[in-house]
Amino acid sequence: MTRNYFDKELQELHLLMLKMCTVVEEALDNSVHALKHQDIAMAQSVIDGDDVIDDLEAHIEDRCIKLIALQAPMAKDLRFIATAMKIITDLERIADHAVDISKITVRLANEKYIKELIDIPRMGEITTRMVKESIDAYVKQDADKAKVVAQMDDEVDAIHKQIFRELLLIMMEDPKKINQATSFLFVSKSLERIGDYVTNICEKIIYAVTSEHINLND
Repeated sequence: MTRNYFDKELQELHLLMLKMCTVVEEALDNSVHALKHQDIAMAQSVIDGDDVIDDLEAHIEDRCIKLIALQAPMAKDLRFIATAMKIITDLERIADHAVDISKITVRLANEKYIKELIDIPRMGEITTRMVKESIDAYVKQDADKAKVVAQMDDEVDAIHKQIFRELLLIMMEDPKKINQATSFLFVSKSLERIGDYVTNICEKIIYAVTSEHINLND
């Protein structure tokens, strides 16, 4: 293969990564929106759409393997292709959390919420933005941007701790609200985990660009 052909294949890989990222972003955003507004149809669409994300993951992985096998890329190119294979696994896990949130929405369909959801949607907005900007950093090979995106996880963690304290107090004051409060805690934890996955993605981007291993979860 010529270098021009290889560069074209890398560009196609980046476009597929952006496509998967967009679908995952939408699933995450819709899952939180559906929870807040008790939109069961939207929640079900997230659940039903998970197969599309799984198929994208398999397709991208196949493209990466073929690029490595046929081109035998060196150094930085190899790191970026290997990083893509790891990133899509994190994106798929993020999508799984969106499905879990949507299943909770379906389960709570006939219940009046114990409180208005404010902080969970805030977490959703931040994590969705983190997903989008992390993949943008990957495509642009921007290690500095990856570090900035990872720092956003601190706000996600802070909101999660606030939600935990608030829901714990609600459960202590009224045991009848324990089941629903536990569901919201699970949602908050899922969003907190998504922040961790994006941080992992950012670490991988930094390695792909600089060949340096950095722990951003401290």
